[in-house]
Amino acid sequence: MKKMIALVLALVLTLSLTTALAKDLTIGIAQFAEHPSLDNCRIGFIEGLAEAGYVEGDNVTFIVHNAQADMGTTQMIAQQLAQECDLVCAIATPMAQAAVNACMDGNVPVIYTAVSDPVAAALAKPDGTSRLNVTGSCDLLPVEAQLKLIRALMPEAQKIGILYTTSETNSESQLKLYESLAPKYGFEIVSSGISMGADIPLAADSLLPKVDCLTNLTDNTVVSYLAVVIDKANTAGKPVFGSEIEQVKNGCIASEGVEYVALGRETGRMAAQVLQGAFAGDIPFYSSEGGDMAYNPDVAAKLGIVIPEAEIARGIDVTK
Repeated sequence: MKKMIALVLALVLTLSLTTALAKDLTIGIAQFAEHPSLDNCRIGFIEGLAEAGYVEGDNVTFIVHNAQADMGTTQMIAQQLAQECDLVCAIATPMAQAAVNACMDGNVPVIYTAVSDPVAAALAKPDGTSRLNVTGSCDLLPVEAQLKLIRALMPEAQKIGILYTTSETNSESQLKLYESLAPKYGFEIVSSGISMGADIPLAADSLLPKVDCLTNLTDNTVVSYLAVVIDKANTAGKPVFGSEIEQVKNGCIASEGVEYVALGRETGRMAAQVLQGAFAGDIPFYSSEGGDMAYNPDVAAKLGIVIPEAEIARGIDVTK
């Protein structure tokens, strides 16, 4: 009897999976801003779905939008995708919050990624699940590892500058973590809040004379203006530490950051579970474990900073 029940359950599961894969689905991908971290999340998400059998052109149509870090556009994209899609992938905290608000009345599941603190963003309960049809992945920065890296490269440094967007809950959460851990490594955090990208040049000009270096959060607005931040820092002769490897390739000196393609890929796998019948809120959000240390020897040489051999031995040289 037990074997018969097991066979029936297996048959039901197989039929459900076959039906889910056979159905043509429309999946929305809503990205908050245009920068490499979020682009890599999108790439990984599509790869993760494909691994589970959801392939664009075969059984899936993707509708992809980018809000270009504009909050008004973010809301409009979320509303549009809520009407058109079977599932929405929301990339970055502001987009995830907008998508959840737009999709919950129609019970369209939302799978988020690149959200640094899902609990603080009201996307999850402390146990990682949600009462809503939403789950996703968290790009919590390895802050303590980053502080150790900064200390290794800058043994005399005392003050670290952080630019952050006051409307991004993910940035406020990360800033608090930096402030709590920095004294352990002999640092003081000096922060400057901005409300929009246009504020960054003046904020950087004001902040840089007060600090020995800058470190990036996973702040979408600031990272979108990374070229401006790096240009200002280079003029001041001070390094910028990134929050992931792409930023190091683009001019930051080093990072202990998140590997965003892998994060997106895991998010795609979670979306596949939901498409196969799971209630998203029952799936605890996934937290990244950080990526490899990356460093840019060309940037270090220009700034007169010697990267210790121990860091070189364990890191990735982005110029190779």
